[in-house]
Formats: sequence, structure tokens, C-alpha cells
Amino acid sequence: MTEPLRGDARRRMAVAAVVLALIVLAIVLAVLLREPAESPPQPAAPSTAPGASTSPGPAASGASPSTAQPSPSQPVEPSTEMPEAGQDPVQPPATVPPVPVPPSAPDAGPGPAPDPGPPAAPFPSALLGQDLTAIPNAGRVVALTFDAGANTAGLPKILSTLSAKGVTGTFFLTGNWVEANPGGVGQIVSAGHRVANHSMTHPGFTGMDGTQIARQVRGAEQTILAAGGDPRPLFRFPFGERDARTIAVVNSLGYAAVRWTVDTLGWKGTSGGVTAQAVADRTLAALQPGEIVLMHIGSNPDDGSTLDADALPDIIDRISAAGYGFATLDALLAP
Repeated sequence: MTEPLRGDARRRMAVAAVVLALIVLAIVLAVLLREPAESPPQPAAPSTAPGASTSPGPAASGASPSTAQPSPSQPVEPSTEMPEAGQDPVQPPATVPPVPVPPSAPDAGPGPAPDPGPPAAPFPSALLGQDLTAIPNAGRVVALTFDAGANTAGLPKILSTLSAKGVTGTFFLTGNWVEANPGGVGQIVSAGHRVANHSMTHPGFTGMDGTQIARQVRGAEQTILAAGGDPRPLFRFPFGERDARTIAVVNSLGYAAVRWTVDTLGWKGTSGGVTAQAVADRTLAALQPGEIVLMHIGSNPDDGSTLDADALPDIIDRISAAGYGFATLDALLAP
């Protein structure tokens, strides 16, 4: 009886051991099967295309497995990294078809400025080739003009009369007179009168060539400009001596030639048989629309008289009484 019992006990123990081993095996299998599912996917080694270099680049050398590029067969998770402060997020490159740009005008560059064209004419073309003896289409106005080539004896009285009567005049100045009387230009201009060019030294022009004429005209121009006046574009020939050639030369220098309607002859002085009354009468006898009256600033060299300055108040009053006004020779330049 004892032997059969021992045999049953051994069988039961063997069965228990088998069952226990099966349980342990099942637990081990369960653990092994769960671990691959929970562990993160391992990056696959990049495949090498035929003919491609297998040497690692600068970024690949020493790189950790976490920075390796994913295999094309695995999905790539979008990056959640934020850019550093002050940097813009890096966007994936996009292929954009080129936009055609319309052709633009070629850049002129820093070359010379475009030609503005010929400068504007300094006076109306209708005045070319003329030595004007009246203001065209002026109406009932008179231009009082005063030539300065000698001294300034009559200037204070002339300026005083013009100011008192509210009349402006035109003063033709030689360069020599301006150099000798630099303050005279300032007095004339500051009183609101017009200055004009009467040559540098008051020579006859018909015996001079173009270069000599230009020297006379430009010399006076620069001298008057330096003294504070601007004579352009009005010119009067010394002694009234001119011809078609000299008029053309003066025009080419930018000046219109202006003569006179009447010469008062006050420059002859009392020694020449002239009086202030005769000066005024002569002026009124020639009265007409656009009349240009020629008078002189200086005194007669023989008797020292200044008849034009003396007759000026009477001349202005009588012209005004006849229904005329006064204008400077700028009226010639109106278009």
C-alpha cells in the first residue's frame, strides 16, 4: 500500500510542476509580447541610393540617433518646436512659377541731364531788327528816359521830382558813369526806377566790329550788375548811331535797341540857346501814345545848366493834364 501512494504523490507533483512551468512561460510570453508595442519606434537607417556617397556629412558625424532623418516609409510627425526669440519660423521650400516682369525703360544713370531746350527769348521777337522810337500799342502813356554818361549834377532833382509826382522812369547808364558814381545806381534802383544799358564808354558803334560791340555791351552790363542794377534787355546806342548790322549784333547779345520819339535838347544848355520852357514845349509838341522822351542827367559842360532836370516838373504836369500816364520801357517787353 505504501508504494502505490508514493507513485500517486509523484504524479501529482509532476503535474503541478508542469502547470507551474506553463504559468511562468505564459507570464514571460505575455511580457515579451507587450514590450515591442509600448516601446517607441526605432529609426531605420537611411537607405543609400545607387551611386550616392556613403560618407557622413558634417551634420551626420557625431549626431545622436534622435536627430537622424526618418525613413521614407515611416510617417513624419510635424515639429512642435517654437523658433527662438527674434527668429522667424523656417517654412518648407515651395516651388513658385516665375512671374514675368514687364520691361522697364533703361536707367539713364548719372549721365548729363536732358537738354531743356533753347532758353526763353529775353524780349519779344517783334523787337528784333528795330531801334524803337515809340512803345507799340501802348495807349495813352509816355516813357520818360534819362541818359547818364557825364556827371550826376541833375540826378538829385530828377529823382526828387519823379518821387513827388509818383512817376517812374528808365535810366540808360554807361559803364564809365557807374564806375564814377557807384552810389547813383543804388539811388535809382531803390527809388523803383528801371536801369538800362548805354555801352561802356559811349563810342560810336557803326565803326566797330562785332567783338568790339560785344565788349562795350558786356562791359557795361557787368558793371551795372555789380553796382546792384540789371540793365537787360534794354540798350540805347550812343549818339543814336546805328545801322542794321549793329542792331543785329546787339540783338544777338540779348538786347532790344531803344531810340526815342523826341530829344528835348536840354543837353545843349543855356549856352546853346535852350531854356527849360523850350525843353517842355518840345516834349509836348511830340506827345503821342507810346512816346519815348530822351533827357540827360548831367550838366552842360560849358555853362553847368541842367535844363532837363529843371523842366521835368512842368513836363510831367502838362503830359498828365493832356490825359496821359507814364510807364517804364518794360512796357516794351509785354507779350
